[in-house]
Amino acid sequence: MQFKLNNNSSFFTPLILVTPFFLWGTAMVAMKGVIHQTTPLFMAGVRIFPAGFLVLLVAIVLGKSQPKTWQGWAWISLFALVDGCMFQGFIGEGLQRTTAGLGSVMIDSQPLAVAIMSRWLFKEIIGFWGWLGLAIGIIGISFIGLPDEWIINGWQGNFSAIDLNWQNLFNNGEWLMLLASLSMAVGTIMIPYVSRHVDAVIATGWHLILGGLVLFVLSFFSETSQWVNLDLSAWLSLSYATIFGSAIAYGLFFFLASKGNLTSLSALTFLTPIFALTFGNLILGETLSTLQMLGVCLTLVSIYLINQREQITEFLTPKYDKFKLGIKKQLGINN
Repeated sequence: MQFKLNNNSSFFTPLILVTPFFLWGTAMVAMKGVIHQTTPLFMAGVRIFPAGFLVLLVAIVLGKSQPKTWQGWAWISLFALVDGCMFQGFIGEGLQRTTAGLGSVMIDSQPLAVAIMSRWLFKEIIGFWGWLGLAIGIIGISFIGLPDEWIINGWQGNFSAIDLNWQNLFNNGEWLMLLASLSMAVGTIMIPYVSRHVDAVIATGWHLILGGLVLFVLSFFSETSQWVNLDLSAWLSLSYATIFGSAIAYGLFFFLASKGNLTSLSALTFLTPIFALTFGNLILGETLSTLQMLGVCLTLVSIYLINQREQITEFLTPKYDKFKLGIKKQLGINN
């Protein structure tokens, strides 16, 4: 995989290319580290509300125009509800019940959902490698989200020993993170529609602000003691998640995407959960079961296959054609 920048590429290094994914992964660890001192909806609002103003400030400096039609504001509002409020809200709630590493893996499985929705809405071709990635991803997510006892008993054929407590299953953090992933996937699909009515950078800033406002309102009516237990270290962690994990990470990602190959850059998505898993273990002492680790590996493979399915096909097709031609020659077939 090669990432080519349009100009001044000598100033860019692989370190800069992986920076957004490093910031996203470590931001998950930072939020997990303070979740016991605050409340999930308040934390989610703190992460995106100030970041929205930073993005808008950059957009104003760049001369981007504000929304001028009611359709533009309508799409921004819907985008804020799905990709702002729901996405970040599910992350906050999920972090109470799962680790930063597993949560990041579940969130970054959203290319699977995007591929399916793009196939349905835009008739995009998934292809063999895409479908294979989807199948592997479903298995990987199941290994992460389902109780180990279910998988072990099912593998052994001891189905009577499986306690199908669906309420507890869908209240655990991994499945809440999956809902966050689905929200992000819907938000991703919405971007082309939003961009028809308003500049994408402006929409990003406003959707963070509006989504943060909704999260603050929900927190006000449903949560208590949101900030009374936060110490200086916790505020610094939240500031890191806001400034570096939101504003700078998204800004740098979109800048790099505008200068190079978006597909190649998107293929680096799998680095985000790797950073989250690594620093979650080093800083928070998070550990995974054997089945969960297997699920993480399968999910990362699936993300790569989905993101790179076209490149894999382009690389292997000539080799496959050459192989077929060799077989035909061996069999004496002329056509």
